[in-house]
Amino acid sequence: MGLHELDAVVIDGRSGSGKTSLADRLASRLRGVGRKPQLLRLEDLYPGWDGLSTGSRAVPEVLSSGSYRRYDWNREAFAERVAIEDGTPLIIEGCGAVTASNLVAVRDWVTENGTQAPVRGDVHANAIWTVWLDLPLAERRIRALSRDGETYAPHWDRWAAQEDAHYADHEPWSLVDEVLRG
Repeated sequence: MGLHELDAVVIDGRSGSGKTSLADRLASRLRGVGRKPQLLRLEDLYPGWDGLSTGSRAVPEVLSSGSYRRYDWNREAFAERVAIEDGTPLIIEGCGAVTASNLVAVRDWVTENGTQAPVRGDVHANAIWTVWLDLPLAERRIRALSRDGETYAPHWDRWAAQEDAHYADHEPWSLVDEVLRG
């Protein structure tokens, strides 16, 4: 699969697994081949520390409406409206990004708004890449807390419990094109 073929990338994994880093690297590489990607970070959809499932469920509506209100973590409220642009690669990353309904919504978005022409009425096989990032708990915790420091530390267990429940219901690793283990 070449970067010139991608219309959407969906990256999921537990906190601290490297989703944001991978999304940023892919965005940089896409820019390097002359494409201007947009990033949809699920942390912008979560309505606070108890909002993993709500943020995940928001993805289909965001894609169908073409915009969302970004959650401002400092103000603890939704802020400005952000548009999802048609015809540019879309990278969706965050805990809860990969669910069956989210993948249907991504496929529909690519069909309606992507740059690749549909093949026989279906999305081109290489237009969407989905990935689950798997990293051991101890390493994830170190990465997350070194990234977000004391802001995240009091919420780690609370967030992990939401991840456990969400991932037990959706098993995203079974829905993706690739599982990357660190």
